[in-house]
Amino acid sequence: MPKSSPRARPRHHHAPPGLCALPAFSYNAHRGLVLGLTFLAYALYHASRKPPSIVKRALSKSWPPFHDPALLGETDVAFLAFYSLGMFGAGHLGDRLDLRLFLAAGMVGSGAAVAFFGAGYFLSLHSLAFYVFAQAIAGLLQSTGWPSVVAVVGNWFGGRRRGLIMGIWNAHTSVGNISGSIIAAAVLRYGWGWSFVVPGGLMALGGVLVFFFLAPYPEDVGFASWPPKQASGASTDEEDSSTSTAGEEDRRDAVGILKAFSIPGVLTFATCLFFAKLVAYTFLYWLPFYLTQTAIGGEYMSVTDAGYLSVLFDVGGIVGGILAGFMSDQLDARATTAAMFMYLAIPSLYAFHAYGSTSKVTNIALMMISGLFVNGPYALITTAVSADLGTHKSLKGDSRALATVTAIIDGTGSLGAALGPFLTGFISKTGWDSVFTMLILCALIAGACLSGLVKSEIQEIIQNWRNRSDPGAQPLLEGSS
Repeated sequence: MPKSSPRARPRHHHAPPGLCALPAFSYNAHRGLVLGLTFLAYALYHASRKPPSIVKRALSKSWPPFHDPALLGETDVAFLAFYSLGMFGAGHLGDRLDLRLFLAAGMVGSGAAVAFFGAGYFLSLHSLAFYVFAQAIAGLLQSTGWPSVVAVVGNWFGGRRRGLIMGIWNAHTSVGNISGSIIAAAVLRYGWGWSFVVPGGLMALGGVLVFFFLAPYPEDVGFASWPPKQASGASTDEEDSSTSTAGEEDRRDAVGILKAFSIPGVLTFATCLFFAKLVAYTFLYWLPFYLTQTAIGGEYMSVTDAGYLSVLFDVGGIVGGILAGFMSDQLDARATTAAMFMYLAIPSLYAFHAYGSTSKVTNIALMMISGLFVNGPYALITTAVSADLGTHKSLKGDSRALATVTAIIDGTGSLGAALGPFLTGFISKTGWDSVFTMLILCALIAGACLSGLVKSEIQEIIQNWRNRSDPGAQPLLEGSS
């Protein structure tokens, strides 16, 4: 008989003020609200990162000192370097502070920082130092987002369906990229500054919604916690069951960064993400510019048209994230799924560059396929894998590590994300063949990083199949799990 959802108890004193003013509603309704709010929050984070890629061509043509594309790369690396460095501190704080307040403050501050960059247009500022500083501050503040939203979703969801649920939820990345591209391109005609001010304002409004309505923990609104605490520290596959009581003092301590690094698999997936995110973010920051520099079907397109067309890469990314999550759940093999996608990204990237200029239809098809295989493993590692490792059995249920582990993995990946766009600013001067060679090599290395885990997962899959066929079968290797 299926277990019913936990019953609501009197709301905890940490309940968001907006929810306190509403009638009580069910556990599943709260989970839906959490998914919706965190989806919106991180979509806004990503939407506010798209303006630099949309306005690159306009800046390089008419706004000193950006006539040299390499200088645009410097602003990108300033954002991503400070984002990466801030990520480690943000994850550590996220496991210690009220996630609702931390995320809301980060969103309002990030929105202000994005608008601050756009203020350079209205103030007619032409100092490279100003724009580098603005991007550095924006990167630091935006590092509050990812560890927070993954930790919140991980607090409310678990079990075998986590990969699929988080794969669907992770569509916020692509939805944010798409909406950010459309908004920035739509207002570009009024001046490039508006391409920053409008997304920045929307980001700040999203922070207000988070403050009033996001409950980071089930206990905050009177429900029992997930995952249930057991003697062994393991989690069950029943997502709605729990043995803890609402309002019970949470005695779990947040783990340190060094202990989080020691969790099996964290360093391996972090290294893989370094190269995977290098590829993904090079597309995020340079794809519209590349499209304006490439004759597609014998014609060059405008900056606005390139911005609109580039969103199809993210449409493919939505499908990739969902497919990767679903496959990893069915196979119970996160590393194998991620590696397979990275290897398939190699011929996809080659085909997009080699044949994408043939016609617009061909370009669109190959762009979406590339987005599927590039963003699929990136989405899987930063969501389900991070949530799995943040609640790893080695922690024995005594520690909170979701935000810290997420920050370590995504922070390391963001170092690659900073390096890719920076190198592209210089390498693109020698031709786009060199850029795509770099991307293909990085995809190959990303897949190879997971080889050890892939081998173990395949052995476990074969052993499980043998056990079902012959319960008396011996392990393939001595000591294999």
